[in-house]
Amino acid sequence: MKNISSREPADKLIFALDAAGYEEALSWIELLSGHVGMFKVGKELFTSVGPKIVESIKQKGSRVFLDLKFHDIPNTVARAAEAAVGLNVDMFNIHASGGARMIRETVDAVAACAEKRGIESPVVLAVTVLTSLNNSDLAEIGFETTTNDLVLRLAKMAQKSGASGVVASPQDIVALRRDLGEDFVIVTPGIRSADEPVKDDQKRTLSAFEAIQAGADYIVVGRPIRQAKDPLTACRRISQEIADGLACQNSI
Repeated sequence: MKNISSREPADKLIFALDAAGYEEALSWIELLSGHVGMFKVGKELFTSVGPKIVESIKQKGSRVFLDLKFHDIPNTVARAAEAAVGLNVDMFNIHASGGARMIRETVDAVAACAEKRGIESPVVLAVTVLTSLNNSDLAEIGFETTTNDLVLRLAKMAQKSGASGVVASPQDIVALRRDLGEDFVIVTPGIRSADEPVKDDQKRTLSAFEAIQAGADYIVVGRPIRQAKDPLTACRRISQEIADGLACQNSI
């Protein structure tokens, strides 16, 4: 598996590259390369631009989190995961709700494909419950449980099935770290600046400081940087929040 761990604050910051097109994405890559640890390529950008955006990020010497949230029958997801290995991404995700067999076959396919290519396997993350969903949303869908309980159940299943870690709300970090150990990777979206909160569709959020202090390995930040008057200043401020969170971890 790729070694993506680092104690450097900026390396723990993943920028959500939610650009409308290739040129806009390139401008963000130019601006933020060296200031963030990874660029997250999601459905909108990847569908619009395709694999060349991953190549462009790699050419800058930066790392890539391919955020396509694969969810299908096990064979289909495993084949999609092999394609992700071929792109040399550092991390990608699948939906934990696809089940243990889907996760297990995907992890095995990734390991075999990476070995055949002579490269390190990317980190395989399982998405638990989207940060746009709360308890009321789950009840509407038909789940008779809370977001916190469902996250923990899915994360335990994902770990047993071989996933490297999970994508989860910052409000789930403490329970995940307690039950799943220090080596299980926790990537946390739903991060909002402590100083300048952004009103949007995220419902279960924390600041970067709070998320890192709680035990997140990586935080994903988009709009608080993208919508800032000075994105680099916003980026540095969040990196400082990460540093402060790490310092609090070390002092405990």
